[in-house]
Amino acid sequence: MARAKPEGRAPFEFGGESVPAGQSATIDLPISRLSTRTEINMPVRVLHGTKPGPTLFVSAAIHGNEIVGVEMIRRLLKNVSAKRLAGTLLCVPVVNAFGFTSHSRYLPDGRDLNRVFPGSARGSLAAQLAHVFTEEIIKRCDYGIDLHSAGLNRENLPQIRYSPDNEAASVLAEAFGAPAIITSPLRPGSLRQTADDNGCTMILMESGEALRFDEFAIRVGVRGILRVMAHLEMGVRKQSAVAATPVRSDGSRWVRAEEGGIFRAIRKTGDMVLENTQIGYISDPFGDEDIPVIAPLTGLIIGRSVMPVVNQGDALMHIARVMRPGTADARLTAIEEAAFDDPLFDEDEVL
Repeated sequence: MARAKPEGRAPFEFGGESVPAGQSATIDLPISRLSTRTEINMPVRVLHGTKPGPTLFVSAAIHGNEIVGVEMIRRLLKNVSAKRLAGTLLCVPVVNAFGFTSHSRYLPDGRDLNRVFPGSARGSLAAQLAHVFTEEIIKRCDYGIDLHSAGLNRENLPQIRYSPDNEAASVLAEAFGAPAIITSPLRPGSLRQTADDNGCTMILMESGEALRFDEFAIRVGVRGILRVMAHLEMGVRKQSAVAATPVRSDGSRWVRAEEGGIFRAIRKTGDMVLENTQIGYISDPFGDEDIPVIAPLTGLIIGRSVMPVVNQGDALMHIARVMRPGTADARLTAIEEAAFDDPLFDEDEVL
């Protein structure tokens, strides 16, 4: 007598549609209408694996002008197959379609989406969008990776941020393998806070600058997401080992301009600096006076302003306090070299 075939995995119900095991679908979650009655949706690519496993979301462009994560998700999707997947992957490349199309960080109501979570079905436009993301994405997922960049006229070293005392998130951050891992407190109204409140373990990636693609950041991001998926046993191939242990930090500080003028940096993002050493100078337009800018602590430059014209009080460089400064330079160099010698990016390959 022939043995009965095991029952297949149940479909994933999402946004009023049913995604069978081993298949993918792009589903538009309705958000609002413009004044012209043009519909605005939040598109989500659902990949529902053939085997049981965790549900993971990867999101980008919560701030509409932070576009580097959009490219990371595009490349990620070329390297993941629903037929081989264990668990379910929800990819949301453009959360804030309003800001994305207008090249703006904010929503039309002037609000920062990442300060209004979990939102409200009857609140402002930002609150309604946050509510949809909370109900349809966060509450459906066990894990999350949110992709950001620096704001306008700033750049960030690729880094992972996670909340203090969250050991599960710390493990994911280590598995990701970005150059730096920063312990960062939760902010009220943030996606990270809401994920934490709903039992979804989440890490956040910062990298590059607004309205720009950064190839190093993209490579670190795509490989890092795949490493996290491999760690969660989601059916992707075993990933290449992290080239070096990421630099860890438990705090950071912005260096600000003591005077207005023209800022010229002599150190760059990714450099280690020593306390009381010069990292740049501010001069007047004639060059009659140079005011040195001094590092207030020993650490890693994880972000900086790329705008030379500064006013008194403007943020210039973001320095993270480093736990093991002695080997940091070598580790950062190893991670960068590995990113640009990664066979994953030689051709599109389904893992």
